Amino acid sequence: MAAGRARRLLGYLWIALLLGQPDPAAAAARSGSQSLLTGSLVRTFTPFYFLVEPMDVLSVRGASVIMNCSAYCETSPKIEWKKDGTFLNLVSDDRRQLLPDGSLLINSVVHSKHNKPDEGYYQCVATVESLGTIVSRTAKLTVAGLPRFTSQPESSSAYKGNSAILNCEVNVDLAPFVRWEQDRQPVILDDRVFKLPSGALIISNATDRDGGLYRCVIEGGGTPKYSDEAELKILPDPEVPQELVLVRQPSTLTRVTGQSAVFPCVAVGFPTPSVRWTRNEEELITEGSGRFLLLAGGSLEISEVTEQDAGTYTCIAENANETVEAQAELAVQVPPEFLKRPANIYAHESMDIVFECEVTGKPTPTVKWVKNGDMVIPSDYFKIVKEHNLQVLGLVKSDEGFYQCIAENDVGNAQSGAQLIILDLAPATTGPLPSAPRDVVATLVSTRFIRLTWRTPVSDPQGDNLTYSIFYTREGINRERVENTSRAGETQVMIQNLMPETVYVFRVVAQNKHGPGESSTPLKVATQPEVQLPGPAPNIRAYAPSPTSVTVAWETPLSGNGEIQNYKLYYMEKGQDTEQDVDVGGLSYTISGLKKYTEYSFRVVAYNKHGPGVSTQDVVVRTLSDVPSAPPQNLTLEVRNSKSIMLHWQPPPAGTHSGQITGYKIRYRKVSRKSEVTESIGGTQLFQLIEGLERGTEYSFRVAALTVNGTGPATDWVSAETFESDLDETRVPEVPSSLHVRPLVTSIVVSWTPPENQNIVVRGYAIGYGIGSPHAQTIKVDYKQRYYTIENLDPSSHYVITLKAFNNVGEGIPLYESAVTRPHSVPDPSPMMPPVGVQASILSHDTIRITWADNSLPKNQKITDARYYTVRWKTNIPANTKYKTANTTTLSYLVTGLKPNTLYEFSVMVTKGRRSSTWSMTAHGTTFELVPTSPPKDVTVVSKEGKPRTIIVNWQPPSEANGKITGYIIYYSTDVNAEIHDWVIEPVVGNRLTHQIQELTLDTPYYFKIQARNSKGMGPMSEAVQFRTPKAESSDKMPNDQASGSAGKGSRPVDLGPDYKPPLGGSNSPHGSPTSPLDSNMLLVIIVSVGVITIVVVVIVAVFCTRRTTSHQKKKRAACKSVNGSHKYKGNSKDVKPPDLWIHHERLELKPIDKSPDPNPVMTDTPIPRNSQDITPVDNSMDSNIHQRRNSYRGHESEDSMSTLAGRRGMRPKMMMPFDSQPPQPVISAHPIHSLDNPHHHFHSGSLASPTRSYLHHQVSPWPIGTSMSHSDRANSTESVRNTPSTDTMPASSSQACAEHQDPESSTGSYLTNSQEEDSAQNLPTAHVRPSHPLKSFAVPAVPPTGPTYDPALPSTPLLTQQAPNHPVHSVKTASIGTLGRTRPPMPVVVPSAPDVQETTRMLEDSESNYEPDELTKEMAHLEGLMKDLNAITTA
Repeated sequence: MAAGRARRLLGYLWIALLLGQPDPAAAAARSGSQSLLTGSLVRTFTPFYFLVEPMDVLSVRGASVIMNCSAYCETSPKIEWKKDGTFLNLVSDDRRQLLPDGSLLINSVVHSKHNKPDEGYYQCVATVESLGTIVSRTAKLTVAGLPRFTSQPESSSAYKGNSAILNCEVNVDLAPFVRWEQDRQPVILDDRVFKLPSGALIISNATDRDGGLYRCVIEGGGTPKYSDEAELKILPDPEVPQELVLVRQPSTLTRVTGQSAVFPCVAVGFPTPSVRWTRNEEELITEGSGRFLLLAGGSLEISEVTEQDAGTYTCIAENANETVEAQAELAVQVPPEFLKRPANIYAHESMDIVFECEVTGKPTPTVKWVKNGDMVIPSDYFKIVKEHNLQVLGLVKSDEGFYQCIAENDVGNAQSGAQLIILDLAPATTGPLPSAPRDVVATLVSTRFIRLTWRTPVSDPQGDNLTYSIFYTREGINRERVENTSRAGETQVMIQNLMPETVYVFRVVAQNKHGPGESSTPLKVATQPEVQLPGPAPNIRAYAPSPTSVTVAWETPLSGNGEIQNYKLYYMEKGQDTEQDVDVGGLSYTISGLKKYTEYSFRVVAYNKHGPGVSTQDVVVRTLSDVPSAPPQNLTLEVRNSKSIMLHWQPPPAGTHSGQITGYKIRYRKVSRKSEVTESIGGTQLFQLIEGLERGTEYSFRVAALTVNGTGPATDWVSAETFESDLDETRVPEVPSSLHVRPLVTSIVVSWTPPENQNIVVRGYAIGYGIGSPHAQTIKVDYKQRYYTIENLDPSSHYVITLKAFNNVGEGIPLYESAVTRPHSVPDPSPMMPPVGVQASILSHDTIRITWADNSLPKNQKITDARYYTVRWKTNIPANTKYKTANTTTLSYLVTGLKPNTLYEFSVMVTKGRRSSTWSMTAHGTTFELVPTSPPKDVTVVSKEGKPRTIIVNWQPPSEANGKITGYIIYYSTDVNAEIHDWVIEPVVGNRLTHQIQELTLDTPYYFKIQARNSKGMGPMSEAVQFRTPKAESSDKMPNDQASGSAGKGSRPVDLGPDYKPPLGGSNSPHGSPTSPLDSNMLLVIIVSVGVITIVVVVIVAVFCTRRTTSHQKKKRAACKSVNGSHKYKGNSKDVKPPDLWIHHERLELKPIDKSPDPNPVMTDTPIPRNSQDITPVDNSMDSNIHQRRNSYRGHESEDSMSTLAGRRGMRPKMMMPFDSQPPQPVISAHPIHSLDNPHHHFHSGSLASPTRSYLHHQVSPWPIGTSMSHSDRANSTESVRNTPSTDTMPASSSQACAEHQDPESSTGSYLTNSQEEDSAQNLPTAHVRPSHPLKSFAVPAVPPTGPTYDPALPSTPLLTQQAPNHPVHSVKTASIGTLGRTRPPMPVVVPSAPDVQETTRMLEDSESNYEPDELTKEMAHLEGLMKDLNAITTA
C-alpha cells in the first residue's frame, strides 16, 4: 500500500513538472484558493473565518449580557460555546441561550459571594463537517461586586475661581457606574466639571452656583446606592496670597493601547495658579493636539493611548509667588498583534511543512497552536520552531484541517488560522516505470544521521535520468517522511536529524519521466547510541525580589539520559560582553550583589555525567529600583542678588541612579547659627532658584536625588553668601585687573584677578585663545574661578589669549596676553632594569636595612650618574595596600619607624631622568620584639563568692604587646599614694588573664596595678584600680586560719605538693613567727642577739678579706668554672654549700631567694617547687640543715594557690636593692628575685644587668667581697615575690668573679631584659609593706639535726646576710627599688650555718679568705652557737 501511495505521489510530481509548478506549497501560497491542478484532482481552499468575535464585558448582577460571535463559511457552521475551556450545554439551560447568529445570551446574570456561575472566560467554537473547526479569541465576563464606598465625599471649601475636588472611591469594577448629584439633582458634566475614572468629581474655576450639597450615586443595577452628602462652600477671593498646594496629584497609570488616560492635577492657591505639563522633561503641547486635552483645573486627558505615549508626566502648577510640581508614570500595554499570519498550504503525504506565525505585544505574548479546535501538543512530528512557527513532519491524511495560531498576554488575546490540504497523487502516464533500486545499504551510521547508497534498478542500468525518493520512518510509526536526491543519477543520500539509538525503516523509489517505479525492500537500520546530554531546562523564569538580586527558576529538562547532577546558571549585564556563571544544585537560585535597576540576561545549562547539555534561551529581567546610591554631582551656587541664589547640579553618576530619577530634594539653612533646615522638592530639572533669602547672609545648600523608592544621599553642604545690596547689572563688567600666563609643553596656565570695580555683577569669565588669534576657541568659567589650564595645545607655538568678564548684559573689555608653548622633548623609550637581589636585614625592633644590586651598573656597583632609587614598604597584610616610600642614591636604605614584631615587605625601583624601572621582587623581614608599650586593659577586681578575704583580678592583654606576652606582674597595696616599691608583687605566667589573691584584710581598700611582659621585658603599669574587701568574713573559715597566730594573719600558705613530708621540727607559721604575741623582754633579747650576730659576721668578713691570697683566687676561679658549667649540680657532699643570707637592717624579715636551673621558669600565682631531677639528694648533715631551715620558713599553701596580703602589715615582700639610709632597727630580710626568661642577657663590668645598671651591683671597696649572690641565684628564681622561703643546693662559691665570667648561655633569664636597661630604668620596683610589729616576720633557722635527707621535690631557699648596721668602718646600706638611681650597692655577706667543718672550710676558701682552716673552724663554731641561741628564742 505504501508503494502504491509513493507511485501516486511521484506521478503527481511528474505532472506538476510538466505544468511548470514543481512546488505545490509555493503554488498554493501564490494561487490562494484557486485550483492547483485541473481534472479530478481539483481541490480549493475553503473560506472559513469569524466575522465577529466575543469581547470582554463588564456587567452587574441581574443584568443581561450578550457575547457576540458570528462565523462565515460556504456551508453554515455549527456554533458552540466554551466557558473556562468546557463546552456549555445550552439545550437544557434556562438562562443561557444561543442566538441565531451564533451569539450567546445570558439572562439575569447570577453573582454572589460564594456563587459566581456566569463570571469567567468564554470562547466561540465554529465547526463545518468534513472541513474542520475554528475557535475564536477568549473573552472575559466580569460581574461587578456589591456596591460599597471605600471613601465618601467630605465637606470642603474653595475660593472663587479656584478648583475643588470631591472624592468618592468605590470598588474598581463599579467606578463606571458612578454619577453625582448636587442638591439631589444630577450634575451635568462638561469641560469645567468632570468626573475622574476613579469616581471623584473635579470642579474647576468655581463659581457661587457650585456651592451646595453633593453626593455620589452607584447605579449598578437594582436599587441605587447613595453616599453621604458633603457641603461645598465657595469663598470670596482672599485679600492676601494663599499658599500654592496640589490638592490632587497625578498617580501612576497603566493603560492598554486605544484606551483613555486621565492624570488629575488640581492646584489651589491665590493668586489662582496655572498648570502646564511636561512629558519626559519636554514641554507637552496640548493646544491644537487631537489626543492631549488639558481639562479645566489642570488635569490632563490622553485619548487613544499609543505605545509612544509611555513616559514620565510632570504637572507644574505656578503662580506669581511659587511653583509646585508632581510626577507620575504612564505605562502602556499592547494586546497581541500579528506581524505575520499563517498561510494556507497544499501538501502531500510524507512531506514536511511549516506554518509561520509572528506576533508582537507588550508584555511579550505567548503562542500556542490549535488544530481543528484542539490544542497541538509538541512531539517528534509536531514541533515549535523559531519561537512561534509550527512544523509538521511526515504528513499523513489525518493532518488535514484548520490550524490556528493563538497569541495571548496580560491584556488580550488574538487568533489567526490557515488551512492545510493533503492532495491525492495523480495517476502515472503510460510508459515503462523503473524497477526497484538494488542493494540498498547504510554505508555510514552515526547517532543522528545515516548515509544510504544503492545501485540502479535492473530496468535502467545506466540510471542517468533517474531521480530517487527515500522514504523513512521510525519503526512502529505510520508517519513516513521523504527525502529526494538533489540531482539525477545520484545513488546516495544523507538522512539527518534522526534520533540516537533508534531503529528506522528505509526504502528507495526510483522515478523517470513516466512516474515513480517500484519500491526497494525495506531496510532496517539502528542509529548509534549517543552520549545523552540534557536538553534545555524548560520554563525558565526570572524575577527581581530586591534591587540587588534576581531569582531564577526552571524545571528539570525533558530529555537527557542520566540523572542531572547540577546546573550552571549564566548571567550577564545587558550591554556587557562578559558572562558570569554559578553552579546550582536545585531548580532555582537567587543571585545577589547585582546592580540596581539594571537589566540582566540569564540562561541555564544542565549537567549530567556526560557533560553540559543544551542551553536555555536567554531570559531578561531588570532589578528593582531603589533610592539613589550616590549624591548629585557638581553642585554650584550662583548668587543672583541679595535675596536669591541659583543652584545648578548634575545627576548622580551613571550606574548609581538605582531607578528613574523622579526629582531632587533641596535642603538649605543659614550658616551663622543652627537654624532650621528648609526643604524644597523640585522636578527633574537640574537647577533651582531659591528666593526669599536674607541680605548679606551665608547659606548652605545640599541636594539629593529622588526615586519612587525614596531619597538618596545628599551632596556635601555648599555655601554662598547673598549680596549686602543688589549689585549693578545694567552694564557689562569692567576689564579684569590682571592676567598672567604660564606656558608648558602642551598647555598654558592662565590666572587672573577680578575687575577693580566690585559693584558690577560678574557672572563669569570668557577665555579666548588660538595660534596668532584669540578667537579660535572660547571657554567660559565660573565667576569664582581665578585660574584655568588650557589643554591640548601644540608645542613650540605662539598663542594669543584674551580674558573678558561677563554678566547677563554682555561681555566686558578684554585683556590680552600671549605665550609660546615649550618645545616637546622626546623621552628615552628604553626602560630601566629593576634592581635585583633585594635583601632585608633586621637591625632592631623598628629598623630594617634594605640592600640590593643594580645590573645596569658596572661590576663594581659604583654609581656615577644622577640615578636614584625608590624603596617602598608596607606591612604584609592582604588588606593593607598603602605603601610608604623613600628615595636614596645608594644601594642600601635604612628603614626606620617600623612597628615591633611586624612582618614587612619591601621592593625597590630605580629612576634615571624620566626613565624608571618596574618594582623589583619583594623581600620580607620581621622586626624584633619590643617591650610592651601599653599597659594591660580592663583591669577588674571582684570578690570570690563565699570567701570575702579572697579576690579575683581579671584583665585584658595590652593593645600594644609588641611581641608574645609571656607573663604579667600584679602590684597591690593598701596605700595608693605609696611608692611603687612599697607594693606587693604577684607574678602570673604566660597569657593567663585572671589571678586570685587570698587572705586579705576585711573591710580594707586595696589598690591594684598590672604590668605585662614579653621576651624583651616589662611594659608600663595600668592605672590603679581600687577594691574594698567586704566587712563580714565567711562562716566556713578553716580552724587553722585562726591557729596561726598574729603572724599568720598575713601569711601566705604554700602548696608543698604531693611529695611533701612533715617537717622535723619548727613552727608551721609561714615566717616562723611565734604563735603568741611577744612581750617586750623577749623583743629586747632578740634585738641584742641580732646585733651581736651582725658584729661577729662583720668581723669574720673583715678578717677574710684582709688575709686573702693569690692561691685562693686561683681556687676560686676554678670553682667558678665548675659552677657555671651546668645548671644542675651533683648531689655529693662537696657541692653542698650553706645558703646565703642578706641581713637587712631596716626590715627584720627573712625572705628567700631561689635559684632555678630552668632556663624558662614558670611563673605562677604560688611558688613552684622544682622537679626532683633538678635537685639531687645529699646524704650528709647539711641536708638536714637545709631541710630544717626550709621548714622554718614555709607556711601552708592552699590548693587554690592564692596570695595573701591581709594582715601583712608586718611583712613586705620586696627585691633587694641598695639602700642609702640607715634603718632605725635591724631587720633580716631575704627576697626572691624572679626569672623572666631572657636568653640574650649578659653581664657587664661585674654587675648584673638591670634597668638602672645599679641593680645588685657589687660594692667597690678596698677589700674583696666574700660570696656574692650569683646570677643564677637571682635571675633563675621561680619563686613568687612573697614571704615563702625554700631551700637550694646551689654552691655558695658563686662569687663576684663568677658573676663576672658567667657564661651567657648558662645565665638564662634576668628579671629584666637588656633592652630595658636603657629604656625602663624605673620599670621594676619592689613592693614591701612596713611591719606593724618589729618582730612579727623575724625568723632564724634552728640548729639542724643530722639524720634523714630532705625531700628533693621541695624548692630550695638561698638566704643572704648583710653587715651589721653598727660596724664602725664598713657599714653597708640597703635600699629598695626607689633608690635604684644611686651608686651604692648592697654588701652581701656569708653567714655560714653548716654543721660540717670541712664544708665550712671549703666554703670560706672559695670566698677568698686568708683564714687558715683551724681559725675558720673556731669562728664558724662560735657563730653557729649564736645562731642556735637566736633560733631557740624565736621558736619558743
